[in-house]
Amino acid sequence: MQVVALEARHVRVRLKRPVKHASHARTETDNLVVVCTLSDGKVGYGEGVPREYVTGETIDSCIDLLKRSNLAAQLHHAHEFAQVVEHAERIRLADVDGDERMCAGNAARCAVELAYLDAFGKALGEPLMNVTKLVTPDLYEPHERVQYSGVILSGKGWKVRVGAVGYRLMGFKQVKVKVGIAGQDDAKRLRAIRRCAGSRMDLRIDANEAWTAAEAADRIRALEPFGITSVEQPVPHEQVAKLADVRKQVSTPIMLDESLCGEVDAERAVREGWCDLFNLRLSKCGGFIPTLKLAALAARHGLGYQLGCQVGETGILSAAGRQFACSVKGIRYLEGSFDRHLVHDPLVTEDITFSRSGGWAPMLTGIGTGVAVDAAKLDDITVRREVLIG
Repeated sequence: MQVVALEARHVRVRLKRPVKHASHARTETDNLVVVCTLSDGKVGYGEGVPREYVTGETIDSCIDLLKRSNLAAQLHHAHEFAQVVEHAERIRLADVDGDERMCAGNAARCAVELAYLDAFGKALGEPLMNVTKLVTPDLYEPHERVQYSGVILSGKGWKVRVGAVGYRLMGFKQVKVKVGIAGQDDAKRLRAIRRCAGSRMDLRIDANEAWTAAEAADRIRALEPFGITSVEQPVPHEQVAKLADVRKQVSTPIMLDESLCGEVDAERAVREGWCDLFNLRLSKCGGFIPTLKLAALAARHGLGYQLGCQVGETGILSAAGRQFACSVKGIRYLEGSFDRHLVHDPLVTEDITFSRSGGWAPMLTGIGTGVAVDAAKLDDITVRREVLIG
């Protein structure tokens, strides 16, 4: 079997409600979907969610990068899944000028890799989670179900209290709270959330680069009385080196997100002592296999890791995240599968949204990513398409 066609699509995904945090606010998102067709007729789909303020990518830069990458010479024919995984692991896109962190094509690479793995997974009867067993066998641990975290965004007043009570009553174990938003009193919000969520709820915070390195320690210490278990990306990436000093001044573990986009970032963070945890996201980190390798790197160095998601990802990327979560051990926190709760057009025929009953979600038992894409819906939200092969 071999790849006979590869197509990149710009899709515009509408959100059911605005999503706001300290770095950005959005009501829609421009995503990249790659469609891979094999000689036996099987079709695979992959998705990437470019974020210019994270990896420097836009939807246009992603498509342009794919057009000048020699993908036809890399997406080889294969007869067994181990071959497919080896080929996927070696996918390299064209160089991007000034990309010292080697992450400026990560969303684009993610979409191509997932489409290739999905297509061959369907052809060979292999689920995406088997990639974990082949690439990082020490991390492989299948789970029949996984539990997602709740999230409290920019709401305040009664909305925050209702959200916190709701998560407690529905049986969620973990909630992430966005902080550092202009005009909001973080201590007041955390106090209300802790009171309403209860003492047993695992609360962590995400500052989305809101604080300077000079003020970060004071900001974190002011919120530590509310029992927070980690603080995500407290400072802008340009000041990330200062986190080594911040960590000495606080008791809360520090997690990197915007400053953790690939192997270059990860190795520097470990070497310089910038963090205690990695926030891994498939699109941000370049795909399923690169994300596995970052989890393995964290584990080797005694760091924790969570699997995050991108706001507005459709069911394609959510399904890939589920396959990752259901096959990797040691994930500290899990985010994603907001599909029905957040996006108008999830693109897949199955509803893989996490349950309101505790945030639980089952392993996907299908082959490939485990879901079927609604081609008509994909056509409806496609803004632009470009042929890459065929």
